[in-house]
Amino acid sequence: MKLTELFAKDKCNLSFEVFPNKKPENLESVKAKTAKIAALDPAFMSVTYGAGGGTSQFTLEIAKNIQDNCGVPVLAHLTGVSSTKEVVAQRIEELKAAGIQNIMALRGDLTPEMEGADRTNWAYQYAIDLIRELKEKGDFCIGSGCYPEVHPEAANMIEDIRHIKEKVDAGCDFLTTQLFFDNGIFYDYLYKVREAGIAVPVIPGIMPVTNAKQMERSIQMSGSFIPRHFKALLERFGNNDAAMKQAGIAYATEQIIDLYANGVKTVHVYTMNNPEVAEKIMANVKDFLG
Repeated sequence: MKLTELFAKDKCNLSFEVFPNKKPENLESVKAKTAKIAALDPAFMSVTYGAGGGTSQFTLEIAKNIQDNCGVPVLAHLTGVSSTKEVVAQRIEELKAAGIQNIMALRGDLTPEMEGADRTNWAYQYAIDLIRELKEKGDFCIGSGCYPEVHPEAANMIEDIRHIKEKVDAGCDFLTTQLFFDNGIFYDYLYKVREAGIAVPVIPGIMPVTNAKQMERSIQMSGSFIPRHFKALLERFGNNDAAMKQAGIAYATEQIIDLYANGVKTVHVYTMNNPEVAEKIMANVKDFLG
């Protein structure tokens, strides 16, 4: 099923994101965890690609397992960063052969080695290059990313939204946001993209923060604004693992319910491959779904 069909329905949905293993010996463990998350019956699951495309060989296998053996629609990530035309063409054919219809097209995270590299000769410098190729080579439902708090490489929000509009005009069917901890930021961003003529679904991405170290990494990667009341949770419970997990799940639940209450139909949860967290989030919001 193409996700655009799901987004067109007048009901609330919850989806989950998982990531592939880095080492071959961990593949079965990740498959088991993702199968537990799939058993919660989310609207769909996305499978990431890994910085620099380093785990791409496992992304397809995990996505296919979720789709074929767990019966959950999948959104397979595909990144262009440092890839050749030949590699991407091969990946596209593999996705077609696996029957995967939904692709998350991203520039991709840069590894530390790539940060200072000369990118002028890269075949895919931006996500839009990948979107155009996917449109040419297959009948895919194509998603891409967006940053409610401005892409770290954009000069300002105006420039950032202009690039988002270009991606949509090139064939992007929906957008999924980077994580955020203040729903007001998302609502403000949604207003701005609609004013810019971007009409595709914008799916908010929520991360339940269950430990203080995870929070530090999230801030470094996303640059997300941390509201005062969330800082208070970190300061009070950051050194108590069980309490922090409960507080993080409660905070994410509150965000999700507020989004549903304000007309958002689909929310995407970054599970960090944790079935327990996914299960508790689903239990907290299941009566809002369907």
